[in-house]
Amino acid sequence: MRQADVKMSHEPKADSDDRPPGSVRAAIWLGSVAILVAMVCDASAVVGRHIGIPLLGSIEIVQCAVSVAGASAIAATAQLNLHAAIRVLTDRLPANIQLGGLFITDSLAAIFFAALAFGCGWIAWDLRSGAEATDLLAVPLQPFRLFVTLAFALTATSFAWTAIRSEEKR
Repeated sequence: MRQADVKMSHEPKADSDDRPPGSVRAAIWLGSVAILVAMVCDASAVVGRHIGIPLLGSIEIVQCAVSVAGASAIAATAQLNLHAAIRVLTDRLPANIQLGGLFITDSLAAIFFAALAFGCGWIAWDLRSGAEATDLLAVPLQPFRLFVTLAFALTATSFAWTAIRSEEKR
């Protein structure tokens, strides 16, 4: 197997017009809106503190928005295969060893994100009737837990699928 074949197995996925699939675009938009909400809320809170009008609950809004932005970013990055990778050493290895390494790392990432999804889902299940909410604004936390659980499950699936494809190329 040639070196170019290995590098192509972990290249970013893209359609013919270089647009990501619809589900990934939705995750990117959702994450972008969430991070903008966090930035506007935090900036408003800072300005409000300086002019003597504090924005109560701004930290709660920022925390919820950042959880959506982070989960969306992780899922979209895994779907597009754009996660960070340092290949200083692995690029010098033979192609079959590179593919074996890709299989191992993608499998470990799939297991890691599956464990995160399982843990988040377990916590969401245990607290389903607890009506857990933030302190000041009483924002319910269950939808955010479920969103993060779904994002981690999608990320685990994406890494597992990439591991299977890299093993098929071996």
